[in-house]
Amino acid sequence: MELLSNLQLGFGVALAGTNILYCFIGVLLGTLIGVLPGIGPVATIAMLLPATFVLPPVSALIMLAGIYYGASYGGSTTAILVNLPGEVSSVVTCLDGHQMAKQGHAGKALGVAALASFFAGTVATLLIAAFAPPLAELALKFGPADYFSLMVLGLLAAVVLAHGSLIKAVAMIILGLLVGLIGTDVNSGVARYNFGLPELIDGVGIGPIAMGVFGFGEIIRNLEHGQKREVVASRVTGLWPNWQDIQQSTWPTIRGTILGSFLGILPGGGPVLGSFSAYTLEKKLAKDPSRFGKGAIEGVAAPESANNAGAQTSFIPLLTLGIPPNPVMALMIGAMMIHGIQPGPQIMTAKPDLFWGMIASMWVGNFLLVVLNLPLIGMWVKLLSLEYRFLYPAILLFCCIGVYSINNAWMDVLLAAGFGFIGYLFGKLDCEAAPLLLGFVLGPMMEENLRRALLLSRGDPAVFVTRPISATLLVISVILLVIVLMPAIRQKREEAFVEES
Repeated sequence: MELLSNLQLGFGVALAGTNILYCFIGVLLGTLIGVLPGIGPVATIAMLLPATFVLPPVSALIMLAGIYYGASYGGSTTAILVNLPGEVSSVVTCLDGHQMAKQGHAGKALGVAALASFFAGTVATLLIAAFAPPLAELALKFGPADYFSLMVLGLLAAVVLAHGSLIKAVAMIILGLLVGLIGTDVNSGVARYNFGLPELIDGVGIGPIAMGVFGFGEIIRNLEHGQKREVVASRVTGLWPNWQDIQQSTWPTIRGTILGSFLGILPGGGPVLGSFSAYTLEKKLAKDPSRFGKGAIEGVAAPESANNAGAQTSFIPLLTLGIPPNPVMALMIGAMMIHGIQPGPQIMTAKPDLFWGMIASMWVGNFLLVVLNLPLIGMWVKLLSLEYRFLYPAILLFCCIGVYSINNAWMDVLLAAGFGFIGYLFGKLDCEAAPLLLGFVLGPMMEENLRRALLLSRGDPAVFVTRPISATLLVISVILLVIVLMPAIRQKREEAFVEES
């Protein structure tokens, strides 16, 4: 009964006129971002952060959340019609979705992707509503030592789930931690690592890093590759799948939803890993695996449901623990702080309208995505025919305006440009940028909790192993590290990511 009353409160907030409007704007922008390769949800949310200053906190966060799962949905449109994923998590959808489009079944593929995403989003919303309160209650028992150990586990999981080399992922985490230390020491008030520049006394903002690495860096990569887009169909018809298609895609959708919901909670690329794992699972369970890669409808339904479920369950650690599992959630923490909201378990009791309103808005957003985007397929097809050289000047301009307007500081624009070049180099060196942003956000929080724990224990480091929660989290971290360093597991992991790419 308590769950129903909480959801009633949430839907009361989410269905308020203003919040529906901002949810609509969020999912529409998110779909547009997903459809047009070259700028992802991380850069867009960073760019739109200043626009949310004037909005009420609930409306602002509902809009930013809508951008995130709207982008997860929109990426499938590009993947199916152009064989170019608008989002990283839509890479797997290209394999069968584009083949279906080439066979004249583009509408069917888009319809199945929409329905699978909506089902997964509905289930994920119910899971968040059911599991968030007990997790938040558990989180209230956490002390500084426990939070430090939780963040160690989170960063370690981000390393394990990062694509490519483990050493490179560790290096990116460490670089993020070091960049997070720039600024004024909270305890002593002394400026550190600012290279004598007064503009860096307050540290480096999350906006310039996110916009530079994920926005500017992506623009440079797209210009370098000069990808030609060939849209398979100028008109898309037959959007609703027939009964046979529904039968074929029902169980893949259910399995993809379950797998994606679980993997979305993990730090790192939860939705990406979820979509790839769901596709691999369906291929293994299929009576005729040779159909996959040639237009199997299960190859669209499974990854799309996993992708959408993972995108939404990634809000669980954010809302309950205040820990971001991916770069987008790191920016959501930044948005909360801008509005004077301290992320963590206290949100549920201190701001129940915000907590439950955000959860209910996810279902509203998923419903809007289906209702709005299937009729708008024709418009997305026209947008896809635009050449990237006409798009990137506008994207670059909005990025610069967004970065500057966060603090009205020219230094932020220079930092974003610098991080853009660094982000481009990361791509050349096959270094994934997501661990860097997670390290940057979690670094200062880790330092603060480490110092607080040591102050409370009068400098005794044994506090990290004598507290049951902290000790358990550290043991899990060690086990995870040992497992991933085992030769057989390392080989399997490398094979998986090579196959995914």
